[in-house]
Amino acid sequence: MADAGAAITVAIVDDQALFRAGIRMLVESQPDMAMAWEAGDGAQAAAFAVERCPDVMLMDLRMPVLDGVGATRRIVRQAEAAGTGAPKIIALTTFNRDQAVVDAVHAGASGYLLKSAEPEFLLAAIRTVYSGYSVIAPGSVQDLFQHAARTVPAGGPDLSALEVLSARERDVFLLAAKGLANGEIAGSLFVSEATVKTHLRSVLGKLGLGTRLQLVAFAYERRLLG
Repeated sequence: MADAGAAITVAIVDDQALFRAGIRMLVESQPDMAMAWEAGDGAQAAAFAVERCPDVMLMDLRMPVLDGVGATRRIVRQAEAAGTGAPKIIALTTFNRDQAVVDAVHAGASGYLLKSAEPEFLLAAIRTVYSGYSVIAPGSVQDLFQHAARTVPAGGPDLSALEVLSARERDVFLLAAKGLANGEIAGSLFVSEATVKTHLRSVLGKLGLGTRLQLVAFAYERRLLG
């Protein structure tokens, strides 16, 4: 990852050369960002990530050779095996309701955006995930994850999923799942932001989750946000 004060290194993975060129121009126009490399398919991206891991990767979900979901999964596993931090991956999709987006979230993506997103929104998303937060394309998160919730038996929320958490950790979990930022959670619970971060790390660890967006998916799939 980049040192404090250094430029955010960004990689773009997309099979459309023209789209990659546009992203490169956009990133290189920013004083706090630098282009690391670009790749035309997921397999190439996974290989490049071993040699030079960027801070943030913009990952198209539908590509030849290896799609974005498979590439995300491979890159995260490579980082885990090497004991290094994986890049923050933003999935790029054409459709707001896309099964591949949900799969990418479970694979380790830190968020997703529509490929038609405004340049300013895309740049803000890069900075957001670099700071440790998730990004979600405008629209209903519930619509995105509702198909997963159908796999949960009817009859109410699956509260057993939270039994491993303390009472305060459950509070943090539910507020984070609703999309609140750490500062907002701290204000709601009358604790420090540092305490929220500690609880959130514990929650992710106990539930076996890697990102805040996986936490959101976990909550919707178990009907914990009724």
